[in-house]
Amino acid sequence: MDWNRVEGNWKQVKGKVKEKWGKLTDDDLDRIAGKRDQLEGKIQERYGLEKDRVRRDIDDWYSMQGW
Repeated sequence: MDWNRVEGNWKQVKGKVKEKWGKLTDDDLDRIAGKRDQLEGKIQERYGLEKDRVRRDIDDWYSMQGW
């Protein structure tokens, strides 16, 4: 997985992230700025999920984007 693609195109990608994880606020997304570790942490915080589950969810989401 090439997360650099997500980070480099964050302005376009964050809308898709918000569709998937709607509890993330626009401020959250601006602070995350494409950083995967920050995205993981914020999803954990907003949804109360374990780190491993969040990582799997992000990996699944990424693979479905067709990048």
